[in-house]
Amino acid sequence: MKVVKALILSGHGINCEEETASAFNLAGAKADIVHLNKFFNNELNLDNYDILTFPGGFSFGDDLGAGIVLATKLKKHLPEIKDFIKNNGYIIGICNGFQLLINLGLIPDTALVENTSKKFIDNWVNLKVNKNSNSPFFSGIDEIYLPIRHQEGRLIIGDENIKNNILKNNLNILTYKNNPNGSDLDIAALIDPTGQVLGMMPHPEAFLSLYNNPNWPKLKKDNPNISEDGEGLKIFKNIVEHIGRS
Repeated sequence: MKVVKALILSGHGINCEEETASAFNLAGAKADIVHLNKFFNNELNLDNYDILTFPGGFSFGDDLGAGIVLATKLKKHLPEIKDFIKNNGYIIGICNGFQLLINLGLIPDTALVENTSKKFIDNWVNLKVNKNSNSPFFSGIDEIYLPIRHQEGRLIIGDENIKNNILKNNLNILTYKNNPNGSDLDIAALIDPTGQVLGMMPHPEAFLSLYNNPNWPKLKKDNPNISEDGEGLKIFKNIVEHIGRS
């Protein structure tokens, strides 16, 4: 199986790059954390990588809204990002990275706006995986428990045709079981039609170990032989193993 190389972009307010790199390293990939300036200055060759990652955080402080400034700065690099996808590259955007993917037009034409509560949500949520979705990220996963940390995480779909297309093509890969932010169709994550681009609001990189789970003492007591891997790690293992076999 080949060595899978993951590129983790950092800087300008992104603050989850270390956890995300750890996730890929634990999953068996070789993760490189690279500052966004290298992308902006054309010093980065995506051909050297299998996975491009936009981690969570507050890129450029989100001063103009979620992911807008970073997306604007990256738009001149959109052709090479699209070529990366055509050449069988995979992309994952988490939280602020999800917002970025939407603003770049790499996943269905939706929007992420303020939660219906108008408050920052920091909680753990139960999520359901769409078994009919065409993506290796959630292979073998039916349900998953992950943390969310966002104020602009409510996904809205302004066009009925886009909504129907999402449902028809099973692009709604992950949904909330108890919608915490008012997202249309309870959507917590979307994929593009190729299944190679994943945008998600929950943070899988924040659940790499059983002991990240706030309920771990009870889980360990009830099942002493429970795996010490966190549920989020499975997503990274899935994509690394998929690419490694291809």
